[in-house]
Amino acid sequence: MKANLEKSIFWPSLILVVVVTLLLVILRESAAPVISGMMSAINNRLDWAFEFLTIGLFIILIWLMIGRYGKVKLGDPQDKPEFSRFSWGGMLFCASMGTSIMFWSIVEPLYYYTGPPFGIEPSTNEAAEYALSYGFFHWGISAWALYALPAVVMAYSFFVRKDRSLKISAACRGVLGKHADGFLGKTIDVLVIWSMIGGLGTSLGLGVPMVAAVLGNLFGIEPSLWLNLTIIVIWTFIFSTSAYFGLYKGIRKLSDWNVYMALGLALFVIIFGPTFFILSYTTDSLGIMLDKFMRMSLYTDPINQGGFLQAWTVFYWAWFAATAPFIGIFVARISKGRSIRELVSNVLLWGSLGSWLYFGVFGGYAMNLQLTDKVDLTSILTEKGGPSVIVEVLNSLPLPILVSTFFVILGFIFLATSLDSASYVIASVATRELEDGAEPARWHRLLWGILLSALAISLTIVGGLDVVQTSSVLVSVPVLIMYILMAYSLIKWLKSNEHLHVYIDDKK
Repeated sequence: MKANLEKSIFWPSLILVVVVTLLLVILRESAAPVISGMMSAINNRLDWAFEFLTIGLFIILIWLMIGRYGKVKLGDPQDKPEFSRFSWGGMLFCASMGTSIMFWSIVEPLYYYTGPPFGIEPSTNEAAEYALSYGFFHWGISAWALYALPAVVMAYSFFVRKDRSLKISAACRGVLGKHADGFLGKTIDVLVIWSMIGGLGTSLGLGVPMVAAVLGNLFGIEPSLWLNLTIIVIWTFIFSTSAYFGLYKGIRKLSDWNVYMALGLALFVIIFGPTFFILSYTTDSLGIMLDKFMRMSLYTDPINQGGFLQAWTVFYWAWFAATAPFIGIFVARISKGRSIRELVSNVLLWGSLGSWLYFGVFGGYAMNLQLTDKVDLTSILTEKGGPSVIVEVLNSLPLPILVSTFFVILGFIFLATSLDSASYVIASVATRELEDGAEPARWHRLLWGILLSALAISLTIVGGLDVVQTSSVLVSVPVLIMYILMAYSLIKWLKSNEHLHVYIDDKK
């Protein structure tokens, strides 16, 4: 099918990404403190805004699930879901989490153990109780609420209203009207593409050093620039191949393998690790998180100003919000034939359960090593960094060589599923119209895939990846406004488009 290139989005996005990246690379010494200062200002002054946004979205989504609009079908009466529930759930989880969940599920509880919230004494039993529960909170229902709303609005716009453009500007059309196709709409879409690039920079910034450390340990070589570049090149080959084959033959299959391998690794750690401690610690931590959910959701610490929630919660909400339009577009595209209730409940439920499983198993195992004094992981974290912690945790398991090899392969596939989904979505945003079942042109998907890799390689060489990923989170400020526009558009459409609705019974 002929590429329907949206030149007014494609070229500004391409130029913005290249120019801003070059400027950040050239001026990184002076740009880094400025961007870091802006990020700090956002975290400290807009903490209340991000927290109200997140809890507000959760309330709207609950209303969508339990209300009459939950039965609205995302499609025509004859439309059936294109993917099995397993493949659908696998794609939405893998595209959203990537290697981030592999890294933070092990490392994050250790940070909370030594720097806990609520004025708790560090490295105490009480700190240990909150170490895992705060990981559950940050990667649970609230995080997935930030992903779910854009997905619902995009899916409704695309499959019910038949607006054949997978763009966030289209999802804001209920408020923006004709301005969605004008300068304002184009600006929104270009900002969304930049936020995707930066979000992927974050995934690369975590994933590459982690895989390099494990590979270095396996082969007895020191992590180096050349090893990092080799990893990026291999990743490029995997996700470019997947993106080339498209949604049905490439991305779906890669996500299926990813889920099987991720579950297999988690099961191995449960069986051969401290089984009953992991199960008990996970249960207790889940209880604490659910008990303190509202406290964690609206905690701003204005009196003591300990900085915990600004450094963690607000940063996470800003990061997830910056990448949410990309996840929303992708999840919307694969959700044809589902109901609004089914889409919301599955994103919230399966997304949260997948995150909790990884944090419970790997975070629980890491905390057990620390609490039983088998390995002093907190000292390793302070002295050598997160990737070294990952290596020590893997080496402490039975069959460490086999486990580490499996972990590396899983890391490659996890990030590849995020990257191929991203190149697919960016190409979709920069395409004028997509007919039902059509995909962006192959050359277009490959172009963005190759560009993403070229950026990653150049930024890795000059050490500018941190600056780009931080700058992307700055995009979360205008995204706050986008969320309000999307939510208002959806509610307006639902109430005024009754004649378009097909209602289905999810219980059948």
